[in-house]
Amino acid sequence: MSIIASSLSIVFIVITAVYLYRKFNPQAVLLVSGVLMLSVAVLLGVNTFELSKPTNNTLFDLFRLMEETFQTNHLRVGLMIMTIGGYVAFMNRIEATSALVYVSMKPLGFFHKYPYWAATLVIPIGQLLFITTPSAVGLGLLLVASVYPVLVNLGVSRLTALSVISAATIFDQGPGSANTALASELIGQTNVFYFVTHQIPLVIPTTLVVMAAYYFSNRYFDRKDRAKNVEPQDIPELKPPNVNVPLIFAFLPVLPLFLLIIFSPYLNLFDPPIQINTTVAMFVSLFVSIIFVLFHYRSMKRTFEAISHFWKGMGNVFATVVTLIIAAEVFSKGLISLGFIDSLVSITSHLGMSGIGVSAVITLIVFGAAMLMGSGNAAFFSFGPLLPGIAGQLSLPAHVMVLPMQLSSSMGRAASPIAGVIVAIAGVAGVSSADIAKRNLLPLSAGLIFMLACHFLTI
Repeated sequence: MSIIASSLSIVFIVITAVYLYRKFNPQAVLLVSGVLMLSVAVLLGVNTFELSKPTNNTLFDLFRLMEETFQTNHLRVGLMIMTIGGYVAFMNRIEATSALVYVSMKPLGFFHKYPYWAATLVIPIGQLLFITTPSAVGLGLLLVASVYPVLVNLGVSRLTALSVISAATIFDQGPGSANTALASELIGQTNVFYFVTHQIPLVIPTTLVVMAAYYFSNRYFDRKDRAKNVEPQDIPELKPPNVNVPLIFAFLPVLPLFLLIIFSPYLNLFDPPIQINTTVAMFVSLFVSIIFVLFHYRSMKRTFEAISHFWKGMGNVFATVVTLIIAAEVFSKGLISLGFIDSLVSITSHLGMSGIGVSAVITLIVFGAAMLMGSGNAAFFSFGPLLPGIAGQLSLPAHVMVLPMQLSSSMGRAASPIAGVIVAIAGVAGVSSADIAKRNLLPLSAGLIFMLACHFLTI
């Protein structure tokens, strides 16, 4: 019976991937798939529910499981992610994000004689911006509006400019990332500790390798395209946007990260120590920002109208990210109930693969799933909750499996022609999203291989 159950789990994964690829609503797909797997597990007699308050009826226990999943996730990471989304929306409304991008991109002017160096430098600068603006589509469009015209005027091709802009979003990192929030929760650490201790040491060397790969690959493809006289036609002219707020507003998107680091217990700068979490940092930053906005607008009405975007942002994130986390956890519970983890560990053991080998394989699967789904969140949220259980059976620390898979999910997104950020920047610039994805695939593959080697050789 267990063989049948584990075989069915593979079938459900394939069917789920097909529907996600066809752009069906991911929350609905994952939720329905998870409930069906749980139902099949009950019918096959291979699993029972673990509920804090069972209803004493199997049918209603299914829905009780959904209720408990909603409750635990909303209390655990839901509010934090919603406040992050609200703050990002507020920063966009008051144009603080535009000010930050404008200030951050100023150093590119020093490399006007070296266009490919300038293009490559967009990657690390953009990644720093992505930490404070954890929206791939939002940051991509901002960079297209501000950096894209500069790079094209320096002499690089449109595809080169767009490829490095999308590469700014290849690592979901920092305390403000939804993927970071889930990953740190899975391994029982705070966002800041996970970011500083695990993400940064792996992201920095991988970024350097990715930069080198983009530099050489973009030069090669540009020469190749020039030889074929390949150039997109009817491209709309884009001009850098004007920044209509004081440049000091550029500090506001960075303020939550600054607070989390300064008041981190690991720095121990205060006696007694002051400890704040991500949600508190967001609310403190919100009220500091309100003061800036009030002095700038000199209007209470306009200031309060701007604040409403914070609540709207919270609602939008709940409807997209938080519900996706909840649906994905139900999906993972369904896989667990059908014995997917046990089967995976058993198969890999028979093949003679070590825990590191299993981790590498699953990381590649997550990378491919992100390419297929066009979403780093959907890929990582689908498989993430399974990882601590797999790591435990393989006698590996949870972070050893979680970290590379979390980072590979956002890398796979940048290599997907159906990813939101790729489609958005391609549409604005008037090029094919598939062409951008092709440009990204080679350097991202090199970066992924290096990341796996660097991570597993240093544990």
